[in-house]
Amino acid sequence: MNGANVSCFAFKFIRLHKRELCRVRIAGQLCRTHSQHDSLSPGHVLLSSRYMSHRIHRGYSSKSLVKDCRGLLYRNHGEPSHVVKLEPIELPPVGADRVLVKMLAAPINPADINMIQGTYAILPDLPTVGGNEGVGQVAEVGSQVTRLKVGDWVIPRDAGLGDSVIQNAANSGVGQAVIQIAAARGVHTINVVRDRPDLQQLTDRLKAMGATHVIKEETLRRPEMKELFKTCPRPRLALNGVGGKSATELLRHLQTGGTMVTYGGMAKQPVTVPVSALIFKDVKVRGFWVTQWKKDHSQDEVAARGMLDELCTLIRAGKLSAPACTEHSLQDFKKALDAAMQPYTSAKQVLIM
Repeated sequence: MNGANVSCFAFKFIRLHKRELCRVRIAGQLCRTHSQHDSLSPGHVLLSSRYMSHRIHRGYSSKSLVKDCRGLLYRNHGEPSHVVKLEPIELPPVGADRVLVKMLAAPINPADINMIQGTYAILPDLPTVGGNEGVGQVAEVGSQVTRLKVGDWVIPRDAGLGDSVIQNAANSGVGQAVIQIAAARGVHTINVVRDRPDLQQLTDRLKAMGATHVIKEETLRRPEMKELFKTCPRPRLALNGVGGKSATELLRHLQTGGTMVTYGGMAKQPVTVPVSALIFKDVKVRGFWVTQWKKDHSQDEVAARGMLDELCTLIRAGKLSAPACTEHSLQDFKKALDAAMQPYTSAKQVLIM
């Protein structure tokens, strides 16, 4: 299939993960070809997919075929033929670890129609390009891409581990460690904290550690989250150290197939999981108890040593540090206990023997 066969164009940016699985970064519209689909009626448009990875054919083009970029976008829900418009899309330059994919063909599935109508259980933020399936052709590749070349054909695939983590109790010792480890790995973090008088100071401190976003509990339930997810991918992992309503809100922002791990329950309230999250988003809810983890891996020196070696490497590189500490003599244990019970504290109380 060459450029002359394609009647309408669309492009998607794809970023490669560690295993060079592809992930779409910007959606574009799927096209149809004169040779294969001239019989389609005007209402049978072909819509875009969201994730690309499986390579199914090797092309022989040595340079990009990019001429322009257009997409079938809808800015509000309604009758598909009325709300879907073919519009130009401006693309940023292809990054070193990304590829640009021109969509070639795609089916229109019932779910695609329902999403446009606004009747599907899970709806994307608007404006958006419709569709979830199709085939595309690599049009440009970044300088660091080694397993794909211009001309390769690709089809949708789930992208695996996401690019972001959302967590509550972000100012806790665990939360601060998550921020630093994620930053070292190039993973975005969405960090939820309780409102407090020194919120700006806390925000600045967490961002200095590598936090991408620091938000209040209340923000989880506000429209501002849609703006946040325009610059940060929805997380596949949520870390819950609070429980109660906070945990429920974390679940709502997970990607489909995402996982929430609960390691604490500071709110002393049960975790409530919406039925819709289980059915339509297939979220997983798990627990983690470090004591049990140690028992389970007591005979597995490789796992324990591997974890410690990685943490020590980060510490030596200055990428991981302990939270601020306040030292107390053993005799002052009551003072230390009282300090540890105070709200809005990020410092660890340490007894010196």
